[in-house]
Amino acid sequence: MTTRHTNRRNTLALSMACALMLPLAGHAQGDTREQQLEQRVAQLEQQLNELKAMVQAQKAAPAPAPAPVQQVAAAPATPVFSSAPGVSVALHGFISASAFSQNKSFSYGNGQNALYPTPGSSGSLSGVDVRNTRFWLDFKGAKFAGNWSGGGRIEMDFFGGFNGTGAYSQQQPTPRLRQAYMDLTNPESGTTVRIGQQWDLMFPIDNSATSLAHIAFPLGYGSGVIGWRFPGLVVMQDLNHGSTGAQWRLDVGVFEGHWSGPGNNLNYLTAGSAGFRPQLEARLHVQDKNWLAYFAAHYSQADLRGVGGTAATPVKSEVTSVGYELGGQWKPGPWTFKGAAYSGKGLGQIFGAMSQFGDIQETGGYAQAGYSFTPNWSLYAFYAYNKPDRNDVVDWMGNGATGLLRNRQTALSLQYAAGSYELGMEWLHDKLDSTSNGTDHKTTSGNQVSLNALYRF
Repeated sequence: MTTRHTNRRNTLALSMACALMLPLAGHAQGDTREQQLEQRVAQLEQQLNELKAMVQAQKAAPAPAPAPVQQVAAAPATPVFSSAPGVSVALHGFISASAFSQNKSFSYGNGQNALYPTPGSSGSLSGVDVRNTRFWLDFKGAKFAGNWSGGGRIEMDFFGGFNGTGAYSQQQPTPRLRQAYMDLTNPESGTTVRIGQQWDLMFPIDNSATSLAHIAFPLGYGSGVIGWRFPGLVVMQDLNHGSTGAQWRLDVGVFEGHWSGPGNNLNYLTAGSAGFRPQLEARLHVQDKNWLAYFAAHYSQADLRGVGGTAATPVKSEVTSVGYELGGQWKPGPWTFKGAAYSGKGLGQIFGAMSQFGDIQETGGYAQAGYSFTPNWSLYAFYAYNKPDRNDVVDWMGNGATGLLRNRQTALSLQYAAGSYELGMEWLHDKLDSTSNGTDHKTTSGNQVSLNALYRF
């Protein structure tokens, strides 16, 4: 319509110009020329009236409807509510399910908390495990004093065992408390003080292995990955607070002493509780845009005579626990590399030496490489290694050691992620060397294949 009106206007304007250029002196040429001129003027007046009518009709026509705007669905907001004036509480977590099949029984349990095969075990098994399912509440906004504000976390999953031993207990896992701590933070100085049950500083919280099947009990846990949760106090201090580039932080922590007996481990009577001998740890952490690295150290002592000082000590009366760890993560483009290596002795209380307790020297570590083919598809390869000193293990057998000599674990997983959902398939293979009497040598291999699904909220 607009193009047609424009052509009509151009034609009319050209006609009027031609008319104005007609010589006025044509009156002398007779009545014929005058009649022609009058006819031409009348024709132009008619065309002008038509043009005015079209302009009026165009003005009166309704405006065209605007093009529809595409509606984009907003991302679901994190559920937030308030528990006190100025304090916000956010609910987070994930739902996890794994269908698995194994050709051996594994230590610490089967399914999602399988760590390494039980020596001498036989028989295949399968099942569906949902105990990785986890939820937590994050608190923030509470005022303390001056520039200090507060926050905290309460976190739980369902690895607290099963509801009894009856026919239906397997489908009724029990919740367990994982973390419960409060934070005091000063944004002016870059200082955070964390009080309560939390991960110790030897656990690779920033670079733990990626897996949809082994989350609460990570790949390589106890045989290359160490660390555990304890009540304690940690001070985290930014070393170059407010600067650009790599960010440096120093963490210093003191945690409850712990050991596997002697005494009642359910009532604070372990050897780690004898006297006041906490676990002391420190970690230097540096992080930039696509990489991070850290160095951590651990020290503690355990009085094996127990709280009452009367327990028998067949090997020695005291164990000094020392450990050093170096780890990091690097993400160049579609690749992800994670890993850590450690060395130490007496680290059973933080899952060292495959959870064997004693004055046992050991080395271990793990590495994982991942590649993202697309924004949705990723492939991960994992390897972990742990080797306690054989002589130390034999010396402590029956007094905290169970004869585990060396472990090698490999895993491959293919994962698909879309929004809050993740799906994957994982194969785990573990080879364990052990002894039952200090002289024989046995190798036990175990495999687990799992199909996994995860929904984060």
